[in-house]
Amino acid sequence: MKQLAALAIALIMCIPVRPAAAQGWDIRIDSHSYVPQRLLAIDKSSQTFYLLERKSPIRVVNTFPCATGQATGDKELEGDRRTPEGVYFVERRIRTDELDYKLYGESAHALNFPNPVDRIKGKTGYGIWIHGRGKELLPRDTRGCVALSNQDILSIDPDLQNGTPVVIADKVTWNPDPGQSELVADELVERVIDWAANWQNRNDDFFAHYDPQRFAISEHAPFRSFRDHKERIFHSQPWIQVMVDNIHAMKGPDYWITWFDQYYRTQDLTSLTGKRFYWQQDDSGTWRIVGREYTAPSPDLEKHYLARKRIEIQPLLNGWIEAWQRADPAAYAAYYARDARQDNRRGLDDIRDYKARLWKDKAPSEINIDDVTVEPDTQGLRVSFKQTYRDVSGYEDHGLKTLVLSPEGGTWHIIDEQWRKLS
Repeated sequence: MKQLAALAIALIMCIPVRPAAAQGWDIRIDSHSYVPQRLLAIDKSSQTFYLLERKSPIRVVNTFPCATGQATGDKELEGDRRTPEGVYFVERRIRTDELDYKLYGESAHALNFPNPVDRIKGKTGYGIWIHGRGKELLPRDTRGCVALSNQDILSIDPDLQNGTPVVIADKVTWNPDPGQSELVADELVERVIDWAANWQNRNDDFFAHYDPQRFAISEHAPFRSFRDHKERIFHSQPWIQVMVDNIHAMKGPDYWITWFDQYYRTQDLTSLTGKRFYWQQDDSGTWRIVGREYTAPSPDLEKHYLARKRIEIQPLLNGWIEAWQRADPAAYAAYYARDARQDNRRGLDDIRDYKARLWKDKAPSEINIDDVTVEPDTQGLRVSFKQTYRDVSGYEDHGLKTLVLSPEGGTWHIIDEQWRKLS
């Protein structure tokens, strides 16, 4: 009754009413397989800043006193002087040379508040930073940021890289065991992999991974627009390749985040990016993507993509060579696209018939390849290797073979083959 009376008086007198503080979020960070190697954690109740490291299990690398917002509870509105609670990421370094030294010290790093789930919940505000202090560090003395002493923030500057996860909660603890989080993390990682496969296969199951209503709110755009855009790409491209790599997962208050590297290719475009997915459960308990963010990819992403593709195409190379050595024209031709080109021959039928005539009198006796390299090509992959060939008549040659492979029907087919003799 007293709260209602106070609210009524405030409304009559046009006094701004600060929302009541919700019960704080308590998080236990389990040592599951997808926790990143380094993360930061802020315990608001004890005003403590932790630098954590996962090396089976999670352990504390360093601990510092910190200051958070003057008002308690999770941030709801711009100007409420609360520090948000959830999982955030270091977004960029802020120049401090023109800022108030007493408030911000010598170092400041912006966090990605509001994140997509915050936007879905209608939270407002911006400018939540981790920064230094050029004056005495006092508990709960910021307007919503997280402050450390200058000495402490400068000592962890290398750990404040863009993309570093930051857990902010009323209370933070950690568990040396994987806990129940391992099961959820495993499920979400599998869903990310399935999402990538559905995208690559250009089927409707791709869209089932999303929560249309929540995704539309976090994106500030209708889900129909997102779907229409993707479907236009599906219909305009002969193939799509999507690889996800370096996947991590963290639990938030009522959501999970997965983040990963993404290598995306079509005939017209190659895109390397980092991506975050925010997941919430729908009414049936199924995890759906409700928001996304883009980040910088790992520097070795293309190398990982090509290494994975080399493993993927190795069975094709083995089978192609085996069919060649058996002098089996039908099995050999099955590795080629319908309109393939092989030196001056055009089309699968021409290639098959030529080999059938050649092998009738001069069957292969030995084929060896080495120094295999794999590179991107506008039609798929360019595979090059040194090839030594011998047939039963005693003929032998040594040259450089180049195959261009194109994705087709969930596998690869040779679309172009060229050979150059080496001295």
